[in-house]
Amino acid sequence: MSFCSGLRQLTLPMVISGMVAVLVGYTSSAAIIFQAASAAGASTALTGSWLGMLGFAMGITSLWLSVRYRMPVLTAWSTPGAAMLATSLSGASLAQTIGIFIFTNLLIMICGITGIFARLMRFIPVSIASGMLAGILLHFGLQAFSGLSQNLPLCLSMCVCYLLAKRLQPRYAVFYTLLAGLLVILWQGNSALSDVHWQWSAPVFIAPQFDWQLLLGVGIPYFLVSMASQNAPGIATLQAHGYPVPVSQVTTVTGGVALLLSPFGGFSVCIAAITAAICMGDDVDPRAEKRWMAAAMAGVFYILTGISGATIALLLSALPPVFIHTIAGLALLTTLSGSLQRSLEQPQHRDTAIVTFLITASGLSIAGIGAAFWGLLGGLVCHLLLRRR
Repeated sequence: MSFCSGLRQLTLPMVISGMVAVLVGYTSSAAIIFQAASAAGASTALTGSWLGMLGFAMGITSLWLSVRYRMPVLTAWSTPGAAMLATSLSGASLAQTIGIFIFTNLLIMICGITGIFARLMRFIPVSIASGMLAGILLHFGLQAFSGLSQNLPLCLSMCVCYLLAKRLQPRYAVFYTLLAGLLVILWQGNSALSDVHWQWSAPVFIAPQFDWQLLLGVGIPYFLVSMASQNAPGIATLQAHGYPVPVSQVTTVTGGVALLLSPFGGFSVCIAAITAAICMGDDVDPRAEKRWMAAAMAGVFYILTGISGATIALLLSALPPVFIHTIAGLALLTTLSGSLQRSLEQPQHRDTAIVTFLITASGLSIAGIGAAFWGLLGGLVCHLLLRRR
């Protein structure tokens, strides 16, 4: 099926899912990007340029990979990696920071070319992948209702609208919930939209400088965090939904694009997990083979954010956090329940799945590596020990 014929089958739930994925992607971690850029000494204008490059990179890769492989392959920046950079770049110059970006993305591309990452991912059972995904999404599911104590009219209106829409028109539930939330926000006047204005953030090239101490002390940990806490959960998310993702090819493309854009501030392009899950639920389309169009639409929206620089990011961040948390949690409820069901389907793997789920949901962090990696590792250890028994 060609891309043009795919466009003719595009539905409103696909478009809305793609838009919500971008909304969640930017607003959930844009502040961390600002902190990382500030730690590197970037000005406000330069930070806008970096955000623009990231949006453009994620848009190109999401659109191309989804169309090429007919799978909802959505990309994202490495949020755990950005958090690590925000605490590790103090004292490094902008040129040295760009050197770290180039070094790390080169390592990621090499992992894709050699196929090392793909061989590792073949050993992960579906129960472990699903359990890890459920653990990642649990936090968002809880946030869907924790907003009731912060802004009762907004959160309650969105929850009630979602439940009614799920009963009457389930495929459009997220769309109606989004509209309901925006109407309540306008009624409350609880936004800073008047402070947002459009501006073009031109890309800024910075010549790299390589410092071996920074490459070893920051570059290597950043590489490990990006692969373990972002790429591994992203690949596992696709596999948990039954998509035979070509791991090596996808990793090579994302690492290569990030490498090309590193001198302009494109510090990472990884496989998305949480935002990608928004494009993989049954509400997007009952047919799994059609859901790639939702990720492709997310790619289009990401390209628009890249063209607009930091403006759209500021627009999204002007919305109340409780709105973002609620719409993200509700949009992921179906995926969360499906992941839990798949992880517990086989009785002999239930102990392994629940260990993976609990470690991932615990928020555990050791040596700067997040809970998703440790949940994956704990699940594999549990699987091997119980299989021996």
